[in-house]
Amino acid sequence: MRFGFDIDDTLINLREHAFHIYNKKLGKEIGLEVFKELKRVEIHEPFGMTAEEGSQMWKNTLEDIYYTDCPAFPGAVELLQELERQGHEIYYITARYQEHGERTKKWLLEHGFPVHDDRFFWGMKDHEKVNTIKQLHLDFYFDDKPEILETLTDQKVKVFLKDQSYNRHVKMPRIVSWPKYKDFIRELAD
Repeated sequence: MRFGFDIDDTLINLREHAFHIYNKKLGKEIGLEVFKELKRVEIHEPFGMTAEEGSQMWKNTLEDIYYTDCPAFPGAVELLQELERQGHEIYYITARYQEHGERTKKWLLEHGFPVHDDRFFWGMKDHEKVNTIKQLHLDFYFDDKPEILETLTDQKVKVFLKDQSYNRHVKMPRIVSWPKYKDFIRELAD
């Protein structure tokens, strides 16, 4: 089977990692309870920044956000390793900017994710991401953005939303915990 995954906030806890970095860089101590209630993808508002300031902060901090110790969600690496052992094809489809593709691939490998060069796609806008997902004829696709998944409802791919505070208003099959999804993977092997 063919499994497709977004990376940021689907397999790795990027926004929470960035939130910690913002606290440190800005000399703040805004608690995670504030982060866990955010209704938007952007994280700048609790820090009192405008959208423009938040965008600039994100760009200025991107190196730290992408390439330091951002943790994978518990069970994500193990799940993808299990899929690989079972012989399934794993595809990564990320909107990370073109200049971050090769380093992102290297980072994923260093953190134990199984990555094949011909199954790693990056540097695209959301609508291009959707086209890539369609062209790959995936059986399953996982993302944190409902806007992406909703455009795939007419496709045969089964979509799952990675649970985040900003997507809880959407009724869609979701992944709250990667370890709980392992039962489904075990069933595929039987």
